[in-house]
Amino acid sequence: MKHSASAFGFAFEASLDVLSSIIVVWRYNNAAAVHSAQREYVACVVLGSLFVLSSICIIGKASHDLVTRLLPEVDDFLFSVSIVSGLSCLILAVFKCMLARVLTSRALMTDAFNSLVGGAMGFSILVSAEVYRHYPDVWYLDGTIGVLIGLIILAYGIKLLVDMVPRVRQTRNYERFE
Repeated sequence: MKHSASAFGFAFEASLDVLSSIIVVWRYNNAAAVHSAQREYVACVVLGSLFVLSSICIIGKASHDLVTRLLPEVDDFLFSVSIVSGLSCLILAVFKCMLARVLTSRALMTDAFNSLVGGAMGFSILVSAEVYRHYPDVWYLDGTIGVLIGLIILAYGIKLLVDMVPRVRQTRNYERFE
């Protein structure tokens, strides 16, 4: 779907998912890091910052599409990519969530949330494209979904920053940061 706020959000979310996974790998990159509260909090602050930045881009693109009344163009190839990617993201989210519970890791749980949002974005492309195909008067659904998901990511990112920035400051002097 060309000119789609949901497709843009999905692509941006996929990039964010890769970055968040890299941050989680950094967080657990050696045996000493497994028990490091400092690394956990720093990873969460970086993830929260990335969430805020990506949400601003997603909301900006979706708002622009709504204001300029940009109509989405349906592409069948995107349907198959959305289904495969949406299902893959949801499966990844479940496994990351289970692992985060075992490790009691907020950073990994945040990565799971990011994958869940990626799955939702993938399926939102399908929903908005199908609705637009049958009801062209509802052209604004794609942009509206993009804004809504962007706001969810923004809220989660701000909550993460509010929770974790004080913890980074508290643990800064207690652990040696590598």
